[in-house]
Amino acid sequence: MTAALLTSCSGAPVADDPAGSGPVTGDRIGSAHVPTQPLRAGERFAQVTMPEAYTPAPPAGGTDEYRCFLVDPGLTGDMFLTGSQFIAQNTDIVHHAIFFRIDGSAVAAARARDDAARGPGWTCFGDAGVGASAAWVASWAPGGTETVLSPDVGFAMPAGSRLVMQVHYSLLTVDPATRPTDRSGIRLRLTDKRLRPLHTTLLTAPVELPCTAAESGPLCDRDAAVADVARRFGAGPAATAGHLVAQCSAGRPVKGDTQHCDHRVKQAGRIHGIGGHMHLLGRAIRVELNPGTRAARTLLDIDAYDFDDQRLRLQAAPVAVAAGDTLRVTCTHDAGLRRQLPQLRSLPPRYVVWGEGTADEMCLGIIVGTHDES
Repeated sequence: MTAALLTSCSGAPVADDPAGSGPVTGDRIGSAHVPTQPLRAGERFAQVTMPEAYTPAPPAGGTDEYRCFLVDPGLTGDMFLTGSQFIAQNTDIVHHAIFFRIDGSAVAAARARDDAARGPGWTCFGDAGVGASAAWVASWAPGGTETVLSPDVGFAMPAGSRLVMQVHYSLLTVDPATRPTDRSGIRLRLTDKRLRPLHTTLLTAPVELPCTAAESGPLCDRDAAVADVARRFGAGPAATAGHLVAQCSAGRPVKGDTQHCDHRVKQAGRIHGIGGHMHLLGRAIRVELNPGTRAARTLLDIDAYDFDDQRLRLQAAPVAVAAGDTLRVTCTHDAGLRRQLPQLRSLPPRYVVWGEGTADEMCLGIIVGTHDES
């Protein structure tokens, strides 16, 4: 990677749009106009994009790549992120995207990762790849539009902080020989008002989905399937399946279509938004508060999961949670969809565990909330 490329990969704001007129015209991302909601008092737009197009290069034998790019929103003062609109330039290959905030002290490590990698960005599975200091502040999946948060809350963006843009590229439905490229970006809604800071919490559950009775093959063996995940994504991502079984199922895989996991609330606060993420075999996802008690409450219930509608559901009124409460995420998957979906029909049958690829699966509840002041 050349020094010039390193400089450009740090990213820069394309432009501010204080009038709220939509995407800037000097450096549009793709050709589609992205409608926006009007700016509120004290807000402004800043738009950042990948400085150059990237050509995904999945590992040998794979169809998926997770790539992280360092971008700079140009924050000279402390700000709060009050909304965002991801702008996917090539929706044929962009599966989803997550934006992590890193403080100025972590920028050198991110640049070092960038410098050590071939081409712009670096390979990253599960997180930003720059340590635990990265905080999830925005995300996009199919069906997502502009997210505009309540006017009294936002994600803290200290002066000098950067964003790591993690993009999951899937070449499952395109011909890799065509070398498709992408140059996506994001429009940020920012304010210098002091707001209550938001935090993102992830609720994970195992995926232990056997082959159907009509299917057979070497990957229908669980150990072989986990080894295949390791071959495609490395030992770290492959170990996730075991970690989830240890955390949620007392160390023993529970084979079946439906899995759940309970997570204890560590700090009192309020839930402002909830989302759910699965892949193509997902049928239903539910998030519950204190299930099995008199105070039980269902916070998210999608009984007909649509991969193309994974938007964050903002709560009409924030939901109070106390330290010690239980949040349960439950997912149902259907291996029979493998024979119905054109994207999966040509793939060999497999025992599906948690994995990073589009042909693998996840069970993920996304909680956006505030912590009560102690």
